[in-house]
Formats: sequence, C-alpha cells, structure tokens
Amino acid sequence: MTNENRNQYDMKSFENLKNDCKKCFGFCCVALYFTTSDGFPTNKEAGKPCMYLQHDFSCVIHDSLIDKGLKGCTVYDCFGAGQKVAQITYNGQDWRKFPESASQMFEVFSIMRQLHEMLWYLSEAILKVTDSVSHDDLESLLIETEGLTCLSASHLIELGTASHRAKVNSLLQKTSELIQTKFPKDQKKSFNRKKTIAGRLDLIGVDLRKFNLVGVDLRGAFLIAADLRQSDLKGTNLIGADLRDTDIRGANLTESLFITQSQVNAAKGDASTMLPIRLDYPKAWIK
Repeated sequence: MTNENRNQYDMKSFENLKNDCKKCFGFCCVALYFTTSDGFPTNKEAGKPCMYLQHDFSCVIHDSLIDKGLKGCTVYDCFGAGQKVAQITYNGQDWRKFPESASQMFEVFSIMRQLHEMLWYLSEAILKVTDSVSHDDLESLLIETEGLTCLSASHLIELGTASHRAKVNSLLQKTSELIQTKFPKDQKKSFNRKKTIAGRLDLIGVDLRKFNLVGVDLRGAFLIAADLRQSDLKGTNLIGADLRDTDIRGANLTESLFITQSQVNAAKGDASTMLPIRLDYPKAWIK
C-alpha cells in the first residue's frame, strides 16, 4: 500500500469512529456519571442529564467548557458510538420522546462505545502491519466486531464484551510486539520500570526527555504531567496510557501506536506537536 493510498484508507477507516454530536442525543451528557476527579466541578449521577444539556441535545457552554471547569468533557471520546446508537440502533428515536427506553439506550451506548474503541485500535493495527497473516487476522476480527455493532439493542445488552475484548487485546498485543521489532533500540539509560501503581507503570511527573522512547512499551502507563517535549515516539505503544497534562509540545507522535483523540485532548501540546493524520489538534492548542 502506497503512502497516498494508506492516508486515504486511514481517513476513510476512521470516519465513522469520530464523534458527530449533531447526530447524537447527548448520551455522554446523560448516561455517564462523572466526578470532580475526572475533571468536572461537581459529581453527576449516571442517567441524570447535565445541567448544561439543552432540549435539542446541544451544550449551552460548549465553547467555554474549560473555563467552566468541565475539562473532562473536552477529553471524552465515544469513538462515534453516540451517533451509531442514536441513528442506527434506535433509528432516530431519542430518550426524551421514549423515556421508557432511556435506561436501555444508556446501557447500549456504553456497550457500543467499547466496541467502537476496539474498532479504532483494530483499524489502526491494520494500517501498521505489513505481514499478510497478521493483516488477515486483524481484518477478520474487525469484520466480526463491526458485525456486533449492528446487533439489536436487546442482543447488544446480552452480548457481554469481556471475552471479545480479551480476544482483541491479545491480537493487538501481538501486533504491537511485531511492529516494535522494526524500531531499533539504542543504549540510552532506561527509566525505572519497577515503580508501579495498581500494576501500571508510574511515570507521573517524570522528565522523560533524556530517555530513548522509540519502540518502547508504555501501554497503560501513568504519564500524568510527565515531560515528553521534543520526544520521538515512533513505535511507542501508548494504548491505555494516562496522558493527562503530559507535556508533548514538539513531540513526534505520527507513528506512535494506539493513541486516541481522548489521550491527545488530555495532554498539553501545541502547533509543533506532530500527530497522526487521523487525529485532530485540540482547540486549546491553537491560539
């Protein structure tokens, strides 16, 4: 696949995995619970509409979320699950007009988001691999996952995603290991991998600029407020890494593995940060 064809496929494959709030019914503003620790000024119960949600499902303070203390809203990403549930699963029937289905809709939205997140990672993995066997395995699992997203609401609730997620995670890990072998490591000093929180690598606030991070496995790592300025992150596995306030100004993430819009939105970057073509620059970075 040429670079031009790869870029075209890149944009097309992720088109339906990006939020389109105008086609959604404000599911994330209602279905989810949030707390002050998640970047909100107050706690909100699941199933209770946010006070800023309007009758047409728009947000009255959408352009000033950070100023109002709702940074968590700017970080959240449903991977396009909202519009899928609203327009496909429920065929345009919203929870306000059909309140008897509201709780079911919210549960389906949660399940759909998980499936769409898997689709995002699988789509990226397909772009990264050159091995035909791995490519076929990934494509087969992606098709299977897409099929699950088309199930009826009742079947989605009965589905249970744990076993399917385990299968996806296993294949993604194998893919990551295969890709990372193509990035040569040098002999720069390695950071402490023994320091963990709940089994996840603890790099909170660490200055990582002196370390070679090319092809390094940082999946699930706590990188909160870490300094990654000007870092080369080619082949660096960032799946599930916590990038809240991570300084990635000037960093090269164009070939990082499994980074999402949500992670980028949570980080501290600017126009000099290099992102994969499938990701957007947060408005907060552009001044």
